[in-house]
Amino acid sequence: MVNEGLQHASSDRRERPRREAAHATLGAANLNPFGDLHTVQHLSARLARGVRAVFEPLLRRECRTWAEPLVVQRLADYRAERPDGLTAWLPLTMASAGALPSGQALAVLDGRFVLELLDLFFGGTGAVSSDIGSEFTPAAEAMMTRLGAMLALPMQAAWEPLARIEFTPGRVEANPSLIPELDVEDAVVITRFGIAVGSAKPVFLDLLYPVAALKPHGPSLTGKVHKTAEPDPAWRNSLTRAVMDVRFEVRSVLAEPMVSLQLLMDLKAGDVIPITVGQDVPVMIGGDRLGAGTVGTSNGKAAIRLTTISNDLERDLRGGLQ
Repeated sequence: MVNEGLQHASSDRRERPRREAAHATLGAANLNPFGDLHTVQHLSARLARGVRAVFEPLLRRECRTWAEPLVVQRLADYRAERPDGLTAWLPLTMASAGALPSGQALAVLDGRFVLELLDLFFGGTGAVSSDIGSEFTPAAEAMMTRLGAMLALPMQAAWEPLARIEFTPGRVEANPSLIPELDVEDAVVITRFGIAVGSAKPVFLDLLYPVAALKPHGPSLTGKVHKTAEPDPAWRNSLTRAVMDVRFEVRSVLAEPMVSLQLLMDLKAGDVIPITVGQDVPVMIGGDRLGAGTVGTSNGKAAIRLTTISNDLERDLRGGLQ
């Protein structure tokens, strides 16, 4: 069953209290130059919903996801906390729009969970052998790369209010020492997401962001209030002109006569159904009432002269353009 098999391997680490991000002290290396990192914590809470949207289709069941308190550690300390066993380390290249890559994040998952996802992907039940070995098969590597590409989209969307960062998955490794440009002395911001199916014990996805890669975005990460920039006037004018060119179907119901079922069954070509056209007939746009009008002619064609306009629709249309 999904999430089973990780209970004993990770119980000690999961239940051990984790240190929260702390301020620097005299005589100690300042791993966290960003302060309390409340902004990143809120970002992680937002990303948790995107994580659920990624894993539910793979698990083929509803699941719960949540973001745990983040910490800042040296990568070496983080590695030392992880249990022994197969682990997937997937680098995610970070690049701001129009700029060179600023670093690489890491997506870290327990290897057994990756193999469960692989079995489910090919129609299995998620059952995994007790002996999973120490290396990933090519199929498992492809599964993790696919998962990285799926995670990149909600990660980019979650970071959008702070910085436009694109995440590109690289090659998954069972040994993080084989990942280029990865130093165990680097400080990383660790965001952890719990994934639980039913009553089973949760598994955890860890997303690690190098502190050095986040430094260019320091003002956004440490700011308490993020103001939304005013829209560009030229963009607003272009959007307004484009909206004004949208075409709508206007229709009117002249009459809705009622007939019995017997008459309906006896109808044949040439029969006449009498109708009565009221003084004012409704004029509709889609499913909304535009107003009412009087039936007549204009330039030799049937037409309707509008006599009233719906106040609700007029308010909605004008309010939506302001």
